[in-house]
Amino acid sequence: RAGGAGIPAFYTATSIHTPLAEGKEVREINNKKYVLEHALKADFALVKCNKSDRYGNLIYHATARNFGPIMCTAANKTLVQTKSIMDVGDLDPETIITPGIFVHKVIEVTEPKDESQLVEKGVKYNS
Repeated sequence: RAGGAGIPAFYTATSIHTPLAEGKEVREINNKKYVLEHALKADFALVKCNKSDRYGNLIYHATARNFGPIMCTAANKTLVQTKSIMDVGDLDPETIITPGIFVHKVIEVTEPKDESQLVEKGVKYNS
């Protein structure tokens, strides 16, 4: 989230007194210790959405909304797989979660494979 918001680093108390804090800057603020953590950015985000328009305005379904929007903002390039590319103006602006400014390419896959079903069947990719 910090990387997508342009925040280069932040202080957190989460990792104080753990191995994660070793070698990192620690600062005391209001009598409480905090560890400096650098924000994470990605070169690429590979995101799935339910609907999109050709400009990359995205609408998600269910749990795809958990990290998809955050990764779109934190990546240098975002590639999106959508079930349906709608005509411009067909998406209700009140339901758009990720604006197209964060999306670089939209690819329509009308009948995507369901990963949970593939896992249950034991399907594996060959290298």
